[in-house]
Parts: sequence; structure tokens; C-alpha cells
Amino acid sequence: MVMFSLVAAHTWLDLETVAQLASGASEVSESLSSDTVSGLVTLSTCNRLELYAEAGTSDVEQAADEILHAIAHSAGLSYEDVAAAFRLHRNDAAVRHLFEVGSGLKSAVVGEREIAGQVRRALADAREAGHSTGSLTKLFESASRTAKDIGAQTALGSTGRSIVSVALDLATELRAGTSVVGARRFWEDANILMVGTGAYAGTTLAQLEARGAKNVAVHSSSGRAEQFVADRGGWAMALGGSEVEGAFAEADVLIGVSGGERTVSADQLAALREGTPNRLTVLDLALTHDFDPAIGDLPAVDLITLESVKMAAPTEQQASITQAQQLVDSAVDDYLTAKRERNAADAIVTLRSHTMAVLEEEMQRVRDRHGCTAAAEEVQLAMRRMVRQMLHEPTVRARQAAADGTLEEYEAALETVFGLNVEESAPRRNSDRSEPTVETLDATAVRQRTA
Repeated sequence: MVMFSLVAAHTWLDLETVAQLASGASEVSESLSSDTVSGLVTLSTCNRLELYAEAGTSDVEQAADEILHAIAHSAGLSYEDVAAAFRLHRNDAAVRHLFEVGSGLKSAVVGEREIAGQVRRALADAREAGHSTGSLTKLFESASRTAKDIGAQTALGSTGRSIVSVALDLATELRAGTSVVGARRFWEDANILMVGTGAYAGTTLAQLEARGAKNVAVHSSSGRAEQFVADRGGWAMALGGSEVEGAFAEADVLIGVSGGERTVSADQLAALREGTPNRLTVLDLALTHDFDPAIGDLPAVDLITLESVKMAAPTEQQASITQAQQLVDSAVDDYLTAKRERNAADAIVTLRSHTMAVLEEEMQRVRDRHGCTAAAEEVQLAMRRMVRQMLHEPTVRARQAAADGTLEEYEAALETVFGLNVEESAPRRNSDRSEPTVETLDATAVRQRTA
């Protein structure tokens, strides 16, 4: 089995496309053949969709193709468009990519801490659904530990930057300028309505509290607002459906974090705020818009979106990024070394099992002919010592091959000389062969490779 990932991210896609792809990936696991894809973990955030998988066979292209077709069918998009949006990472490249993503090094806001929690939740969801595997679990847990280390050991982790903090900073600059006193007074006095209890809701409420916000109301069309507020100290107000229209009219700041299927149109907002003279700042932090982008054209309305955050994201100090990258490099090397050692162990166990099986077969012939005599026991002990001596050098060479990255040659020699297939002998452990590449998927090429 081979580990790989399919990645669609903000660095080469607009966020609308990422949102469309994410809508098609939510139920992909249920539609895949376990023979082709033996495990799948889906990481979906506001600016990326990444699927980490294990191919049930060595044919990565076939497994990737099945995932792409499933996303296209579910999202109502063409296969060609979906295939063009994703990049394929195999084994070592997939490992390194996840470690960098989980550490915030590939985020729109470099060093953001929210992504680490999203990586943990992606694994938890896959395990709860029964879609993860031992290798995928080990990979995600290792990436999460690395992100935690970076948060604790580098200035990158101490900056506290996030999608939410940058969005609120933009709102502060628009409404209060650069004055610290003015910013504090603005958030203390502002009427704030947060719509939704989605991915960024908890972080947003905590950030508002830290900025001194006093008048915060939360509404959720799913009815979760009251419990959401209670779980976070109960200092904000939970609004029911009948109270929302008035809150829209009185709000100085609207924040959308639901990511649901309902979108407030420009006409709806204009009608709700008819006769209201105060300026309105709208923060749309949902991957699928809570507010129609046309709202930004309304008079006295400022609209801040995820694209705005991406453009305004600060560049962190290069020294902190370099330090974080060094920690990632070290963690990836440790992970891959341990992985190679596990693969070497598979080869060693396969060879030893074969040799001991041959020994036992021969000893059974001796026992059948001479019985369980002292002489037979002596023969068995002598043969076992001989086998151990014979296996010593192949064992040392297997470990060395793993360290040198030539284990596949060693395994090929086992198959040539003894007819032993390591992958078939250890199917559950031997699931992360080394084949580091990154590919931009081309629909025609994938079809040709899988034909």
C-alpha cells in the first residue's frame, strides 16, 4: 500500500473553487472502494482541501482517480476541472506537506494556530467514521506534535496570528484607525451580531472578548446559539429567530461564521437596515459565503472577506519562519527514519519467518524418522545456531538499506532469490513506501495511466 495526498489550496485557487470542492468532499469516504482506497482523512479549512489516503494497492493513480471522480460527482463539477484543481503528493512528499500545513507554514496567515486544531479534528473525524488506518493515524499524530512544538518553541507560535485576528484587525483599522485607545473604545461600544457557530465561531468570540467587546449577540439557524454561548462563559447573548431582524438593523459589526447554505443578499440586508444611518462593517469568514459579495457595494457598508484577509495577512519575521522550518525538517526526518525502520522490520520478519519455516519443516522430518531423542534435540539446536548466524548479515544489511533509502532493492532481491513478497507478508504494516513526488494532476494523463 502507498500513502498519498490530494491538495487544493489558496496558493493556486480562488476560495470559491476551494469551497466548491469542499462541498463535494464531505461524503467521499462513503463512496470509495476499500480495495482501491484503504484509508482516507479529509482536512478541509477556509482556504484548503486536502485528502490524505492509502492506496489499497500500489496503483496511486487509480486510487487518486477514484477520489477525484467521487468529488466531481458530489460537487456537480466536471472531472476535468476537479483533476486540474488538485496536486498529488506521494509518500515522503505527502508527509512533509502535512507537517508544514499543520505548523501553519503554508497558511494564508503564516504561523496561524487554528490549523493545528483542524488537523487534529480531521483525524478524529476519520477515526470516528472508521476511515483512518494505523499509518494515517501515526502521520497525523506526528504532525500535530510537531505543530505543538513549534507553537511552544518559536516566536511564530507566540504571535497569536490567525484568520480571525487579521480580519478583526482590518475592521479595527476601518472603524478606529491605528489608535489603541480608539480601537478599544470602538469594540466596547459596538453592537456586534455573529451569525453561525461554525469553525471560526469559538475563536471569534474569544477574540472579541479579548478586544473588550461588550455587546455581542449570537444567532444560529440550527438553534445551537444558546448552548454555544453557555459553553463559553455566557457573557454574550444568544438570539432566537424573532429577535434577529432587530439585531441586523442595530448592528455596527456583522460577522458570518456559519458556512451554511443560507446567504444574506444585498437586497435583504438593505431592507433590514432601511432607515438605519450608522455605518456597518461585515466580516464574512465562512468558506461558503454567509453574505452576498454584492453587500460591499451598499452605501455605508464595509465588507471584509477571506480574500481580504489573505491579501492583508502580515509577513512574519523570517527568522521565526526559518526556525519553524528547521523544526519541521527535523521532525519529518525523525518520522521518515522511524518509518523506514518499520519497513526494514517487515523485510527482516519476512526473511526470518521463511527461514524458520524451512528449519521447522526439516526438523519435523528428523523427528518423524528418529523421534524426540537427545540427538534430535542436538541437531535442532545446531541448526538454529546456524540459521541465526546466517541471518545476522542479511538483518544488518536490511537496516542499512532502510537507512540508505535502498530498501526496495533489498526487497526485490528477497523476491528474486527466495520468492518472498514483503508487502504481501506484512500488509497491515507495510503501508508507507518511499516515493517522494509532487504532481499537478492532468485529467487526460490520469485516465491514460488508469486505462
